[in-house]
Amino acid sequence: MAQTILPASRGRTATRSRTPVERASRAERPKTAAPALWRELLLLVFSYCAYSLTRLVLDPGSTTSAFAHADQILDFERMLGIDVELGLNQALLEAPWLARAANVFYATAHFAVTLGVMVWLYRHRPRYYRWFRTSLIVATAVALIGFWAYPLAPPRFMPGDGFVDPVTALQTLGLYSAPGSGALTNQYAAMPSMHAGWALWCGFILVRLSTQRWAKVLGMLYPATTVLVILATANHYVLDVVAGIALIVGALTGSWWFYRRSLVSKKESALLRESDLPVRGPAFSGDVRQFGV
Repeated sequence: MAQTILPASRGRTATRSRTPVERASRAERPKTAAPALWRELLLLVFSYCAYSLTRLVLDPGSTTSAFAHADQILDFERMLGIDVELGLNQALLEAPWLARAANVFYATAHFAVTLGVMVWLYRHRPRYYRWFRTSLIVATAVALIGFWAYPLAPPRFMPGDGFVDPVTALQTLGLYSAPGSGALTNQYAAMPSMHAGWALWCGFILVRLSTQRWAKVLGMLYPATTVLVILATANHYVLDVVAGIALIVGALTGSWWFYRRSLVSKKESALLRESDLPVRGPAFSGDVRQFGV
């Protein structure tokens, strides 16, 4: 008896229905679309304003503890043999042109580079945007605890130990060069150093996600340059840098853990939803042999 072959439906391509595991694996994939731009702008503006205002509110009424903590930091670094700040500060002042460049770098790169990397991440690597944005906000928020619990006078406020503020000495552009600018922020918020933390955040993204070799090299050079600048300009201590880097590493690790956990939860939810659906038969392609006839 001849087998009857039914023609496939016109205008339709034979497709195979996805299994529950396949649907769950699709749910596990990270979202490729970044959040709405207007919402992200509001979030970032609000976060930065809250950060700046909180720093200002946390400005200690008395600077006694801030200078006492500075003495503690210097004594501890000398004991460990890592007190390189004074040597870098003196070397920088021997090259006034380099000191002027370092002052401008300290005043501008911290914000401009971080914002630029954030925009690049949003536009070109939206799949990873939520993870990195969250880690930066969390680390910055945790840093406020350090500013409150451990107010710290920066080295440039310690002339008795030989430190010189290159902005004041050279009368150049700097973060606090404008009259009254020091009153608009908390200059004793030095521990941890978010200049170092934000720079590492930017460098990690460029090295991890960029495809151009020059961008990866820039990602390695930028954090190293930032650390040298903040130490040589007498704005931070070595231990500030260590704390800032540790904070960013912890925030990146914690954010990634929660990010992965959310993907696993989505996969499990998809599997549970699929388990409640009736089992579907194979898609009809017009060939009765697929039914074993």
